[in-house]
Amino acid sequence: MYKTFSMELAGRTLSVDIGRVAKQANGAAFMHYGDTTILSTATASDKPREGIDFFPLSVEYEEKMYAVGKIPGGFNKREGKASEHAILTSRVIDRPMRPLFPKDYRNDVTLNNLVMSVDPECNPEVVAMLGSSIATCISDIPFDGPCAATQIGMIDGELIVNPTLAQKDVSDLQLTVASTREKVIMIEAGAKEIPEAKMIEAIFKAHEVNQEIIKFIDTIVAECGKAKHSYESCAVPEELFEAIKKIVPPEEMEVAVFTDDKQTREENIRQITEKLEAEFADNEDWLAILGEAIYQYQKKTVRKMILKDHKRPDGRAITEIRPLAAEVDIIPRVHGSAMFTRGQTQICNVCTLAPLSEAQRLDGLDETEVTKRYMHHYNFPSYSVGETKPSRGPGRREIGHGALAERALVPVLPSEEEFPYAIRTVSETFESNGSTSQASICASSMSLMAAGVPIKSPVAGISCGLVTGDTDDDYIVLTDIQGLEDFFGDMDFKVAGTHKGITAIQMDIKIHGLTRPIIEEAIARTREARFYIMDEVMAKAIAEPRKEVGQYAPKIVQIRINPDKIGDVVGQKGKTINAIIDETGVKIDITDDGAVSVCGTDMAMIQKAIDLIKIIVTDFEAGQILTGKVVSIKEFGAFIEFAPGKEGMVHISKIAKERINHVEDVLTLGDIVKVVCLGKDKMGRMSFSIKDVKEN
Repeated sequence: MYKTFSMELAGRTLSVDIGRVAKQANGAAFMHYGDTTILSTATASDKPREGIDFFPLSVEYEEKMYAVGKIPGGFNKREGKASEHAILTSRVIDRPMRPLFPKDYRNDVTLNNLVMSVDPECNPEVVAMLGSSIATCISDIPFDGPCAATQIGMIDGELIVNPTLAQKDVSDLQLTVASTREKVIMIEAGAKEIPEAKMIEAIFKAHEVNQEIIKFIDTIVAECGKAKHSYESCAVPEELFEAIKKIVPPEEMEVAVFTDDKQTREENIRQITEKLEAEFADNEDWLAILGEAIYQYQKKTVRKMILKDHKRPDGRAITEIRPLAAEVDIIPRVHGSAMFTRGQTQICNVCTLAPLSEAQRLDGLDETEVTKRYMHHYNFPSYSVGETKPSRGPGRREIGHGALAERALVPVLPSEEEFPYAIRTVSETFESNGSTSQASICASSMSLMAAGVPIKSPVAGISCGLVTGDTDDDYIVLTDIQGLEDFFGDMDFKVAGTHKGITAIQMDIKIHGLTRPIIEEAIARTREARFYIMDEVMAKAIAEPRKEVGQYAPKIVQIRINPDKIGDVVGQKGKTINAIIDETGVKIDITDDGAVSVCGTDMAMIQKAIDLIKIIVTDFEAGQILTGKVVSIKEFGAFIEFAPGKEGMVHISKIAKERINHVEDVLTLGDIVKVVCLGKDKMGRMSFSIKDVKEN
């Protein structure tokens, strides 16, 4: 027998079957929300993984195409590697749950979410997040849960809990908030310039809903939860810390980390490490964990300096931003480029424009759009942090950073009607020492403007950090955290936006949640910082979008035709449109609603193609003058092609003012002539006259 638990969530029933399937997993929850069905499981290894100094948590979100009644495309009719959407969903599940596992736990843990059915009314991502929490809470895996997650949308200023797919399409906000019993533990948001106060309201509306879900999870755990298993702690022994402090006093460690140059700090730590390795050469057990001990020692030193002494490792004030620099057009021949530098973080962004036909095609479970017109890609090579490592393509972190920057910029992009281009921006990380994702947003914003993309407003991003003490009101929020403050601090709170409002948020923390005052202060700090970045740095490099696209960018002109005339423009087997392309060298895209985009580098040829298309779709009336080419000569007259696939006939009596016996006496194949339209003849063909053309 299995047990089923249910609750009403945003007007729909959420139910969970425990003990029905996957009984050999440490914990399993068979989730149902409407017709959305997901199997969430949690499994752990019996022993810790040897030789690691981190918690090996793996979160998977498996999209099965049968969930929406599809067979995977391509030659291999199996699901392949995880989609970008699946990777981003896995990250959103990972981020709130990871801090709730014991810090000294080194057993491998896998949280798997198998998406088996998708109801457009019930978002599978939320179900997977709740399923992972429930499966882990009822398992014997040590976990300080539960946590819960809720999505919030906003339509016409009204906040909506767990919006449907249709509501998401018109929502001004896509917010996901995860919470523990008392605090917010994760925030992920994309927004159309939402004011800070409204964003805070939305965050805490989600937090309230999460408390109801947590009560529901508590009832499940009370009936079905297993006792948590004991585990082998990998914490650094206190006696090792004491021995290290005798050799390297706290004052010496402060000097080692107190510098704004990452390489200098790393060299200082390397020297300390060598000294300690020599001292502990005879103690293999301590040598094996010395690296982790030094890391923890640095962490305690930095946190104490910030929290108690109000001193940052690079000497900055708590609200001070590192030195900033911005420039555009640093890469020749590309369509747009910009570089943004903040301390030892440096991003070069390159913008590429293309016809809409080159937009990215999407193949997911809940994608309402089949293409994505704007793509932001982020690369993080090893040289950016002074390391050597072969490039294996983007990992989950790179995909996540690219998606965050993309989400931040989408709200300010012009519509397809205003700017009929597919747009790709690529952020190359030249140097990294904290918050490259936010530097990517700044660089991308400038790169788009340099490329002539008429964005509605510049966008800037900045990150705040946090160091907490023993009580909720003992904390310091840091503006513009560098890498060290991120590694040793408690929070990375990234906010991007315009002068008008927020366009994206991503919050990661390493503690069990944030109070409302911390969130409000972080949002206020990032607002102040991004205004400074936009006004004092970015605007001096490029204040507004250029009026035209660059010399090397394709020129695209869009016109609209009657959808009923699309077949005339395309012609039989594409003959007509291919003839226009061959004659002008342009690229032509036509959508089902009659939008025609003509793309090329030569404006004269673009205009020629447009003129030909207009001729093809125009119903000509008597008296209109056209220019055409003689393509066929018969005894009774000549056929004139005035556009690809469009011909009309000039009767022999209409060729010359004087009588002629043979058409060839006046016309030759290939001649370019002016004709006047006489209407249609008895056979429905266009009838022309050459002799009746009135000379100007």
